[in-house]
Amino acid sequence: MLENLKNIFRVKEMRRKLLYVLWMILVIRIGSQLPVPGVDSDFFKDWFKQNTGDAFNFFDAFTGGSFTQMSIFALNITPYITSSIIMQLLTIAIPALEEMQRDGEEGRKKITAITRYVTVGLALFESIAMAIGFGRQGLIPNMNFFKGFTVVVCLTAGSAMLMWIGERITEKGVGNGISIVLTVNIVSRVPSDLTVLYENFIKGKTIAKGMLAGLIIAAIIIAMVVFVLILNGAERRIPVQYSRKMVGRKLMGGQTTNIPLKVNTAGVIPVIFASSIMSFPGVIAQMAGKANSTGIGGEILRGLSSNNWCNPSQLQYTWGLAVYILLCVFFAYFYTSITFNPLEVADNIKKQGGFIPGIRPGKPTSDYLTKILNYIIFIGVVGLIIVAVIPFFFNGVFGANVSFGGTSIIIIVGVILETVKQIESQMLVRNYKGFLNE
Repeated sequence: MLENLKNIFRVKEMRRKLLYVLWMILVIRIGSQLPVPGVDSDFFKDWFKQNTGDAFNFFDAFTGGSFTQMSIFALNITPYITSSIIMQLLTIAIPALEEMQRDGEEGRKKITAITRYVTVGLALFESIAMAIGFGRQGLIPNMNFFKGFTVVVCLTAGSAMLMWIGERITEKGVGNGISIVLTVNIVSRVPSDLTVLYENFIKGKTIAKGMLAGLIIAAIIIAMVVFVLILNGAERRIPVQYSRKMVGRKLMGGQTTNIPLKVNTAGVIPVIFASSIMSFPGVIAQMAGKANSTGIGGEILRGLSSNNWCNPSQLQYTWGLAVYILLCVFFAYFYTSITFNPLEVADNIKKQGGFIPGIRPGKPTSDYLTKILNYIIFIGVVGLIIVAVIPFFFNGVFGANVSFGGTSIIIIVGVILETVKQIESQMLVRNYKGFLNE
């Protein structure tokens, strides 16, 4: 391992890229501590402690604590992620965008530019909503137009800057910049979550009980990480045989390849979508000052909050967990259906003179791919749900009260693996052994 690290820093280009990434990470963490002008950060923290819930905990976990501190990066990279998902959906629905996507590099540049504009628009909308919602509750002292305008400009500019930093990391550094920005914020919450676990389960206990609790916590975290690694790496390879044909005077083709279908085809998207939808009513209710309302509306809000799931004293609210699982399953199939088209893949195989052994080209191939895809999507989403639900179980039954959940582990592990693979590929070009070759 140490030798591999030395090899990386021996290459000037790799050293420059890694140092650039570290520099950008430092900028992100500094920006996360800079408060928005005109906002009483202490007052906001007190308000957050009194009104904390699943809606804002989910958002704050992705912002690395910037939201509770009301820093200039309070919106974080979430507007960009949302706009990217919106553009992916619109690409399927709008023929002009679909044509852009097929135009190669030039088309992708146009889609990226549109995504940036949508990001700024979403950030502007969210910052206006936050300024109005929090201003009405007195969270912005002496609220007036100028203070509101300042808050909106700072939050929008902060989100746009994070988008710019993410793109620069992708261009000049290593790995996917947007993913790295998100991961940095999630990782920044890990020490506070570990502190909470220590205070709840280890502090004040006897040495034997404390050590046992620490070992159990470590074992659960390690088991979840290993499970996520297996889930991310699992794939179903479908063999494809290409027939031999004459091209000029040469006999071409005849090789055998495969189509790798990832078991976790949708990644962490189903969990993010499901969590966002279920937290949205709570966000609206808290901004409107109706979070503690009684009646049917209040019961629905409490059922939608993961803070009440798996709690032995409030089992009636666990129906929200069933809704959450159903949403994860739905979005897993939905997202895969718009990102992977079996009919298009089958047509491409047929045009290139290929076929799946035992399956006729054309529609039978498409039907076969759809059948296989449905099986592996189900397996993948079951694994995804297991990882996502385990933290809810421990929070409800044992009162763990941590934000570092299954979603965070999936994102962190996925981004680290992607970054390591990029470093690996660049090192192999230079005839250096990497991390994965030991």
